[in-house]
Amino acid sequence: MLKLSRLLLHSSREPLSRKSLFGETTGDFKLLRAITTQTRMSSAMQSFARDVKIFAPYSIYKGKAALSADPRLPTFRKLESGGYRVERRGVILLTFWPAIGERKYDWDKRKVFALSATEVGSLISLASKDSCEFFHDPSMLSSNAGQVRKSLSIKAHADGSGYFISLSVVNNILKTNDRFVVPVTSAEFAVMRTAFTFALPHIMGWDQYTNQLPHGGNQSSAKAVHELQSSEWDR
Repeated sequence: MLKLSRLLLHSSREPLSRKSLFGETTGDFKLLRAITTQTRMSSAMQSFARDVKIFAPYSIYKGKAALSADPRLPTFRKLESGGYRVERRGVILLTFWPAIGERKYDWDKRKVFALSATEVGSLISLASKDSCEFFHDPSMLSSNAGQVRKSLSIKAHADGSGYFISLSVVNNILKTNDRFVVPVTSAEFAVMRTAFTFALPHIMGWDQYTNQLPHGGNQSSAKAVHELQSSEWDR
């Protein structure tokens, strides 16, 4: 009887061990697949030359206007100590351009609005029924201060299904008044929120700070980075 009990006990444990072993194998396989995927992505990114410009905007096309968003990294200045300091903060650049027909848009009439890190924080923290508004004067602290006024408004739909993102640009010098309105669904806004959250430490330069690999280590790379850093303040 004792031998039979031991035999039954061993048999009852065997399926459990196999199940546990199968679970561990499955977990290891998922981990290996994730590591392989990350390695492939890293290899793909490393295949680009350093002087190649990468463009990957997130664009939303609607009936009356289109909207795209992409990050602009900060520039760094080399210090006498040999270290680097942020010289110009990065932004997330929003670009609006009007529709001129069905699925046709006029890129030449585009207007831009550069979101600072704090403004990005306001956007990604919006709840489904929240709204916010930002005002910019690209010529601030110059003789043309107040001549160009930009207003970006993000207002939630009444039913919580998304937002209206609108840009108003008043240019008293050119006597123009442009307004763009792009309705954004909750799914599209979720993409923006996630992408902006990912980009935030990069436009602050914190990714370079933690990696201790600042941009602008030589004049040629600094020139290439500077050319990429166009924002509304240059227009």
